[in-house]
Amino acid sequence: MPRTPYFMPLLLLLLLLSLPHTQAAFPQDPLPLLTSDLQGISPLSWFRGLEDDAVVAELGLDFQRFLTLNRTLLVAARDHVFSFDLQAQEEGEGLVPNKYLTWRSQDMENCAVRGKLTDECYNYIRVLVPWNSQTLLACGTNSFSPMCRSYGITSLQQEGEELSGQARCPFDATQSNVAVFAEGSLYSATAADFQASDAVVYRSLGPQPPLRSAKYDSKWLREPHFVHALEHGDHVYFFFREVSVEDARLGRVQFSRVARVCKRDMGGSPRALDRHWTSFLKLRLNCSVPGDSTFYFDVLQALTGPVNLYGRSALFGVFTTQTNSIPGSAVCAFYLDDIERGFEGKFKEQRSLDGAWTPVSEDRVPSPRPGSCAGVGVAALFPSSRDLPDDVLTFIKAHPLLDPAVPPATHQPLLTLTSRYGAKKCSPLPSPTQPFSFSDLTM
Repeated sequence: MPRTPYFMPLLLLLLLLSLPHTQAAFPQDPLPLLTSDLQGISPLSWFRGLEDDAVVAELGLDFQRFLTLNRTLLVAARDHVFSFDLQAQEEGEGLVPNKYLTWRSQDMENCAVRGKLTDECYNYIRVLVPWNSQTLLACGTNSFSPMCRSYGITSLQQEGEELSGQARCPFDATQSNVAVFAEGSLYSATAADFQASDAVVYRSLGPQPPLRSAKYDSKWLREPHFVHALEHGDHVYFFFREVSVEDARLGRVQFSRVARVCKRDMGGSPRALDRHWTSFLKLRLNCSVPGDSTFYFDVLQALTGPVNLYGRSALFGVFTTQTNSIPGSAVCAFYLDDIERGFEGKFKEQRSLDGAWTPVSEDRVPSPRPGSCAGVGVAALFPSSRDLPDDVLTFIKAHPLLDPAVPPATHQPLLTLTSRYGAKKCSPLPSPTQPFSFSDLTM
């Protein structure tokens, strides 16, 4: 496992960036207004773990998830979840958790027998999401046998029995995952098996039936790395990067994606997509510098939640270049309503094994439009997704990819960094007088 330094926060480089004016040429790296190294952040509060934790003393801290609820900061790590009262902390002093829970794996010996290293067999808490206003769901890798538990948010005391973490939490702490509750159901995306060959978008733990994405179908998901999930309107959205199917002739090229599913989806019929999503669709996110030769930042690394950008809801993402390309990273913003419109685009398909991916002509698209939410809009005549015609279900199973890609809000990156530095996270700093000021970004 990668070693995380003892310092908290984990920010090693703080850049408050002044953005360049829009231009057609490839933009120069902006000069930072402020940079900060480890010595520069020393006045900030820090956390070094529990004094009597021998594992931390040997391996260091290993933060997995952060969750802020009102003035409480919850930190998921190896074997622990820490709760900090932010109002009680003083700048420049060590952070002291007011509560913490310990959840160790009881299966480390069997994990080692399966050929895993000792430090891979701890219980890495990879899911930490509020189930409701009183309850927290935590899921851990648990020696490659993922499990979930519910805890009281204020007490951090376990409530009820353990649940299987399969399809909700990865087996390996190095595998990606996202999770969010929407209308009482957990929507998760991760690897659903020990070998990490079955990538899944999954719904469970709620009043609606469990549903999943198609198994071992590269048109739906191809080696995805999940980055973010959010509820918006009638849908839950998943943001990830994956190995492209439409540019397979160029090798293992990664593209950034946004996929969505209907919250009211009940699955298909016994003849098609039974217990599977009938509304799963995905789009490419286009973060690129325009010009005579477009320069792409294809690989999504991180994403913020919704931010008010000139009166419209937007997401800010950090993107990097392909591993075999010129090193570089960029920040692009995407309006949520642009993403929504993208899901009204044309379906794409590959009509022959070696053929190019092209849009499907409208006369070949069945009605109601595949991927629509049953019971509303164009599919209002069908009370449930189980009532959708077979040709609609068959079509959506074979055509989850849409065209064209979603363009960035400003038609080019807000900023780029090439060669010398690489961005991993970003956080927009709202102006006190404007919905959002482009002058300040924390990197």
